[in-house]
Amino acid sequence: MPLPIALLLSAVGGLLTNLAFPYHSWWFMAPVGLALLIAAAHGQRMRRAVLLGLTWGLAFFLPLLYWSTASVGQWPPWVALSTLQALFIAAFAASYAFVSTRLKRGGVVAAAVLWVAFEQLRGIMPFGGFPWGNLAFSQTEGPALNLAAVGGTILVSGVVALAAAGAAMLVRARPSGLIALAVSAGLVVGGLVFPPELAAETGTARVAVVQGSVPVQGAEALGVARDITANYRRIVEEGVPWDADLMVWPESAADIDPRTDAGVGEDVRRAQAAVDAPILLGTQRYVEDARYNEFILWGPDGATAAYAKQHPVPFGEYMPYRDFFRMLSSAVDRISTDMAAGTEPAVMTVPMVGRDVVLGTAICFEVVYDDLIREAVTLGAEAFIIPTNNASFGFSQESTQQLAMSRFRAVEHGRAVVHASTVGVSAVFAPNGAVLAQSSDELYTEWSTVQEIPLRATLTWATMAGDAPRTVIWVLAVLWLGMAIVRKEKA
Repeated sequence: MPLPIALLLSAVGGLLTNLAFPYHSWWFMAPVGLALLIAAAHGQRMRRAVLLGLTWGLAFFLPLLYWSTASVGQWPPWVALSTLQALFIAAFAASYAFVSTRLKRGGVVAAAVLWVAFEQLRGIMPFGGFPWGNLAFSQTEGPALNLAAVGGTILVSGVVALAAAGAAMLVRARPSGLIALAVSAGLVVGGLVFPPELAAETGTARVAVVQGSVPVQGAEALGVARDITANYRRIVEEGVPWDADLMVWPESAADIDPRTDAGVGEDVRRAQAAVDAPILLGTQRYVEDARYNEFILWGPDGATAAYAKQHPVPFGEYMPYRDFFRMLSSAVDRISTDMAAGTEPAVMTVPMVGRDVVLGTAICFEVVYDDLIREAVTLGAEAFIIPTNNASFGFSQESTQQLAMSRFRAVEHGRAVVHASTVGVSAVFAPNGAVLAQSSDELYTEWSTVQEIPLRATLTWATMAGDAPRTVIWVLAVLWLGMAIVRKEKA
């Protein structure tokens, strides 16, 4: 394919794939957009393929991650983050181009394997990885979502990539393209025939969720922390009776620590007395030269348990290599105190419904990390609470993108998920991904609900598989590349 046409296809492919994610959630665009990249990179020299992959990656990640400009108030960090992620797409395109020029068989499978391998690699490096934009998270409105319970992000992304590779080969009149499309369609149909289980196994719990909003928009919302906590207290007192076993406030609902500040502590104490149930809420704990993002349990006797975020966001919650990056942007000093990483898993034992219930408590961006969520389930989490603060991202698609991840996790691990946001969108998902309640798509609004959620103990296949699928994918990718290095087949 001539390079100008290939570049055009790559750019269009990246833009189309972005449409598969919220706002639009046109899930069927994901295989279409990726198919254009695979078709463009097929048979290209590696240097050209790098350019094609970078073009697709930038066309995809720049609009997908545009919300990051609202967080820092400058465009260079947004471009830098998007470019870093696009480099992984460039590596995929180069690898696939190399394999497609050396081997005449297995191209559709190679494309799917290599895509998932680099997607998983992007999820762990650098700085702990950034899996945002994983193809699996674009499928929460589509029929492939049920496959999350079988193989998690690897299987769902793999099915999308296989369909994309099949479509690309079908255009070339390759029989393997039709086979790949049939296999991917068969897997999706299989997921629909055997949907995830929904029934409660260890009882149910009535959970109240409060989305209190903030008086100002953007990063400046953190400057009115006392007003925000007082607003939550007001909403709770006005809403009595709640008839709930547990109340959930989001991340940063009390950014001034109620355990050490008498005024904020009184607001939380009054709210807990009014609801007559434990409250889970987000706060910050400061130590010398660092701070922790914590989700605490507040009962009649005050704070009795806490979970500290294990995976702070680099460049968002802490600044690596501060002196170096200061030369590129003054925005680095907006993070005046680096966030330290917690060391305990994202689980918390909460006394309610006549017994102690184990809940998963991953905070905000932690919902995107496969290992962290899976660990909580294997440690006994019967349901998930995902508190998040979206106030820093303005009127952007960040909130709905993150919401889709919580929905995916519900199906993947067969657990109800309570997704509580400061400004929206908040929701409660059943273990099969069904929406039990959801706030308005209009951000910066107050909202609350009380929902009865099932508590479950059975582990899905995706949970039990652990890291094995990732290891298998990486081994297959290395073997495919190795085979392409040692042999060259005639087309």
